Amino acid sequence: MWIWLGLSALALIGELASGTFYLLLVALGLAAGGIAAWLNAGLEWQLVACGVVLLLGLLVLRKTRVLKKREVNSSRNADVNLDIGQTVMVEAWSDSGTARVWYRGAHWQAQLAKGCAPQAGEHIITELRGSILVLTPNSVGST
Repeated sequence: MWIWLGLSALALIGELASGTFYLLLVALGLAAGGIAAWLNAGLEWQLVACGVVLLLGLLVLRKTRVLKKREVNSSRNADVNLDIGQTVMVEAWSDSGTARVWYRGAHWQAQLAKGCAPQAGEHIITELRGSILVLTPNSVGST
């Protein structure tokens, strides 16, 4: 019984270090095996209790979508890309809807966002496509 509970404690320590839910499920399964050992169940029933609790926990986590990875579009997310929301000045747009802008001490290739009219003035970075800044006009700062 103490081996089961000791392994469960080690799994809980590992869970605290890693931050995943998988080791928590392993700890719960090992604890269930320890409880089965405390109830004087045979080794096979201890293993069954461990496996059943672990699998039921995994099923619950999958049904509640806790384990679903949150996909983040980094090209448009200001929490991921600090350039989103910054302003740049556009001198003039080319016929193809592109421009060269000065941003962070260098010249960058810029592209006008879809549905926006090309106009000179202050623009906001709304997306990054590789090294190309996608811009929308800043209605407050435009001239």
